[in-house]
Amino acid sequence: MKKLFAMCVGMLLATTLVASQAKYVFYFIGDGMGPVEVQGTEYYLAQVEGKLGIKPLCFASFPYAGYVTTYSASSDVTDSSAAGTALACGVKINNGAIGILPGTGEFTSSVSDWAKATGKSVGITTSVGVNHATPAAFFGHRPSRNDYYELGVQLTESGYDFFAGGDFINPTKDDEPSLYELSEKAGYVIARGYDDYKAKKNCGKPIILFQKEGIGTDIPYAVDAREGDLTLDQIVTAAIEQLSKNKKGFFLMCEGGQIDHGGHANDAIACLGDVVSMDDAIKVAYEFYKKHPKETLIIVTADHETGGLALTGGGYSINTGVLQYQKVSKHGFSQVLNQLRHEKKDKVEWADAKAALMENFGFWKEVQLTHDDEMKLYDEWYHSFASNEKVKMAESLYFKDEPLSDLAVRIINRIAKVSWPVGSHSGSYVPVFAVGAGAEQFTGRIDNTDIPKKIAKIAGYKVKK
Repeated sequence: MKKLFAMCVGMLLATTLVASQAKYVFYFIGDGMGPVEVQGTEYYLAQVEGKLGIKPLCFASFPYAGYVTTYSASSDVTDSSAAGTALACGVKINNGAIGILPGTGEFTSSVSDWAKATGKSVGITTSVGVNHATPAAFFGHRPSRNDYYELGVQLTESGYDFFAGGDFINPTKDDEPSLYELSEKAGYVIARGYDDYKAKKNCGKPIILFQKEGIGTDIPYAVDAREGDLTLDQIVTAAIEQLSKNKKGFFLMCEGGQIDHGGHANDAIACLGDVVSMDDAIKVAYEFYKKHPKETLIIVTADHETGGLALTGGGYSINTGVLQYQKVSKHGFSQVLNQLRHEKKDKVEWADAKAALMENFGFWKEVQLTHDDEMKLYDEWYHSFASNEKVKMAESLYFKDEPLSDLAVRIINRIAKVSWPVGSHSGSYVPVFAVGAGAEQFTGRIDNTDIPKKIAKIAGYKVKK
């Protein structure tokens, strides 16, 4: 009788374990997305609708939430390569490296490797270069995150089933074959833009989805996007279509990489707009979850926070709704000014600059300026366009921008009552949100290295050392 009881208990436990395993895993990483970026976006969305308080994002409404430590093996303030490796591989490494243990030089293995070894299909996607730090942490091993060509080679050798992003960073090196050539040799089909993907999606081969040629290595900020630009929600839709062909299930990582770029530039609407863009992609995954609620796990977290964003300009109110009148990013407005220089043959009058500011920031129309603001803009126009002085560009980590564009963004940030103490990463906690099978394990304080281990346990992956 005791043996029979023990057998029944064992069978019940085994059945429960199988039932709780996640067949489908979505792992979203908002690069640079701290808790204030999430809350600031919700305030912004509410104010656009004329409401006080927040308009909840889809992912911020998930039933389970916690907060995550982000320090690396070498610093309290991590970079994306060390944080990406922690989130991918479950180990702390030094800033600047990807997938290599400090001291020993041993290669790590990632949760995507574990998923693949368990028979799942694997997709690695991003809104920036597909061999950039965070996505590369899921398939690459290099002493420097800047070894883009070598990381691209490792991508082609990964055997993963689907990749997507802006493009390859540094696709060529010396006399070596290009990353495009190596991709095709490895059996991948490259699709350029969503329409091209739809034409090739039934090709029977693994696909690498890039944006159309000539745009750059990053998908444009949401605020700069034009009709026909590739979007994160399209990428997730394509990934589900490709990875669902495997009846054993899939693992998909999707990075909102441009949130970080907006933070580095201290450009509030570029940053918050891309939080919305990632939420749109998460909504696609959530619709999939609703069809497979007992078999799907969605995790949303970040590698670190960027810029130290604060929702304050003094006093007891914020005014993030004013950001809706900024129609381009700081870098986008620099391109507008560059085009003006070209059209006016370097004779850009104050009236020209003022019209551009009005059109792209709503200044003097929806957004009222102080006399001091207007004088600062005029003085910057004079130094940049009317004097013989050499223009000193405003530099952030990824861009060099026109000083007039930088000033305009700082002014609208101040009016919106948001502030940025730095243009680099901060050491703050980042959030984690979860829904689906095993989601209850993502509450309280979690170290970033614990997230891939928890995913592996919930999904039943064979963890490789």
